[in-house]
Amino acid sequence: MSSISPANVAVEPQDGGGGGTRPPRRFSLGGLSVNVRQSGIYIAFALIVLLFSVLTDGALLHPQNISNIIVQNSYILILAIGMILVIISGHIDLSVGSVVAVTGAISAVLMVNYGMPWPAALLITLVAGGLIGAWQGFWTAYFGIPSFIVTLAGMLLFRALTLTVLGNQGIGPFPDAVRTLANGFTPGYLGNIGLGPLGGADLFSLLVGLMAVAGMAAAQWRTRKARIGYGQPVEPLPLFLFKIIGASALIMAVVVQLARFKNLPWVLVLLALLVLGYSLMANRSVFGRRIYAVGGNLQAAILSGIKAKSVVFWIFVNMGLLSALAGIIFAGRLNQAGPTAGTAFELDAIAAAFIGGAAVQGGVGKVVGAITGGLIMGVINNGMSLIGSPSERVMLVKGIVLLAAVAFDVWTKRRSGAAR
Repeated sequence: MSSISPANVAVEPQDGGGGGTRPPRRFSLGGLSVNVRQSGIYIAFALIVLLFSVLTDGALLHPQNISNIIVQNSYILILAIGMILVIISGHIDLSVGSVVAVTGAISAVLMVNYGMPWPAALLITLVAGGLIGAWQGFWTAYFGIPSFIVTLAGMLLFRALTLTVLGNQGIGPFPDAVRTLANGFTPGYLGNIGLGPLGGADLFSLLVGLMAVAGMAAAQWRTRKARIGYGQPVEPLPLFLFKIIGASALIMAVVVQLARFKNLPWVLVLLALLVLGYSLMANRSVFGRRIYAVGGNLQAAILSGIKAKSVVFWIFVNMGLLSALAGIIFAGRLNQAGPTAGTAFELDAIAAAFIGGAAVQGGVGKVVGAITGGLIMGVINNGMSLIGSPSERVMLVKGIVLLAAVAFDVWTKRRSGAAR
């Protein structure tokens, strides 16, 4: 474990986003030093996409299939954002699948059975999710029960509550606005433009993609300048530019394919806002740094004046809110709230966080890494489905990928420790 600075001192997260001080494992290629722990997940993602693109004869990267991957995994990606923060703080949440089910059931009862306007019903559902998170956060943070036990009990409790609310039957259909959020696409505000052999594409979607790329590049450049100003180590400029150009090309490739199909899915817009907001919170805010501090070294965090119990409490409240949002998206996508909704979602969210670079001990992880981990699982599911693999083989591959990701994390830490 590493020590941390006082609560009111801003410390730039290191080693994959954590607040630790252990040196990151690097390798040199052509004179360029690459952080294996930070970059490995993105390299692995690119290789997995390339592999399944070859195995499916390019079907994986067809516009409609890319859209399907995003829409079908949206609720897991939302859960992964909350789960990475829980894991960074040194805890776990096994109840998110059941919370997805019960909040979806609450929204269905309010909108379908009671005819409540959908904005009010969604607001009440989000509040219910926050209260569920507060319940679990209280027992974990203030009563001192391990989060594993609290959320395991929550898994059973909220699943039982789901069956009670639904009367053990599905409720639907949902209003058009909710279905559009889960399955719909942005309209073509500016019409289509020609892209040569690629055909036509929505101009508005392309402009949104260009804005996203410009914003990402500007944010990364400011972060690099800030690190240099504080005398912190930065990657060589050629490697930095290579990463920015590569990420920009990937984003625009996805946007072009989506613009050729039915434009940007609304759920992708929602995800982009969540990733941006939570990344800024985790990396730039005082609360975000306290999350890393609590997970990196709890005793040092307490001694430095951080109210660790409050931090943990609000992390679980946030997890409840995001679980409620995922519950609404999932129910809207199916156009029905069912008693079996959310089954095994907690496993997918936890796997996404660990594959995305979270450390088992806490204190390390990034929101973007969790999203990448979730997309890796989604690409594996989709790619193996396209080549006709049976479900047991899909589970086998996903289990191997998860084990390999955690083994890689342990290996890099051991090598880093040996290098000191």
